[in-house]
Amino acid sequence: MSNQLGRRYQCEVCGTMVLCTKAGQGAVQCHDAEMAVQQPRKLPSSD
Repeated sequence: MSNQLGRRYQCEVCGTMVLCTKAGQGAVQCHDAEMAVQQPRKLPSSD
């Protein structure tokens, strides 16, 4: 899996979060395992 620009990755072991600032080949790893891509947070309604 390639790194995706602007995506946040989180380690499931220690909770470290990384923001990808440059896309490229390879995978973001921590504790010898790939870090999970975080889903975008929903913005609160402006109603």
